[in-house]
Amino acid sequence: MLTRRALLKAFAGLGLTTFGFSGYALGVEPWHHRIVRYRPRLPNWPDALKLRIALVTDIHACEPWMDVERIEEIVADTNKLKPDLVLLLGDYMAHHRFVLRPVPLAEWAGVLGRLSAPLGVHAILGNHDWWDDPDAMTRGRGPVRAGRALEAAGIPVYENDAKRLRKDGRSFWLAGLGDQLALRVREGNWPRRRTRIRGVDDLSGTMAQISDDAPILLMAHEPDIFPRIPKRVALTFAGHTHGGQVALAGFAPLVPSRYGNRFLRGHIVEEGCHMIVSAGLGCSGAPIRFGVPPEIVLVELGGGHA
Repeated sequence: MLTRRALLKAFAGLGLTTFGFSGYALGVEPWHHRIVRYRPRLPNWPDALKLRIALVTDIHACEPWMDVERIEEIVADTNKLKPDLVLLLGDYMAHHRFVLRPVPLAEWAGVLGRLSAPLGVHAILGNHDWWDDPDAMTRGRGPVRAGRALEAAGIPVYENDAKRLRKDGRSFWLAGLGDQLALRVREGNWPRRRTRIRGVDDLSGTMAQISDDAPILLMAHEPDIFPRIPKRVALTFAGHTHGGQVALAGFAPLVPSRYGNRFLRGHIVEEGCHMIVSAGLGCSGAPIRFGVPPEIVLVELGGGHA
């Protein structure tokens, strides 16, 4: 029989557990990033072309959660990995009610401008970067403030662009898609007025720029494009999901993807196509993480990795 004392103990235990979860998810895990490494063996990538790629995504710069000092730490730790190539996968801006002060664009972009790699630092934009710019939203096209800040810091921003790069005498293509959730378009009249999301991504136009059979790396902020990626692409990189921010036993109840947990994070292989999704570094919606630590990703290609 359940006594009053046992019931009180149960409620007390539940309260402590809830307090402990909240404290850890708010005050511990979001503040400490880790290095996550992948060494995929790709059918469309030559073993002789060795490449170290660092992925930095979903910073969501704001105070107090992702201030300049913390971005400086991320940049320093990324540079310590000595990557050949650094890819920034979007969402530099923060949009949640717990922001005390936004970090000015020139400040976070200036810090990211200190990233260093022999083959350069390359960026795409995310949905929050578009949504933060009311002028771009009104025009229905860029340039976007976050993109201009990155370019002013010496970082090229790709929007449905492809560039041919070389390492050790071998060529490969780096392509970057425009954001798939860029524009919030208001349609209709009250009371049937609604908001429709429209992307600025052009996968076919991007692929049309590839002029030879060199392997292709593709940057896409949202992973939902993956089912449409042709096998011609050796590896797709994405962010956006944050790994759900809260995950229990590898399952996240809330994922900003129409595919749910299918593209949550990690190395994903479907029908011979490969994608790596980073859980990112910052927070969106609420400044919490549990079971999904912030991460810088290092991908090593070539050299017979399995």
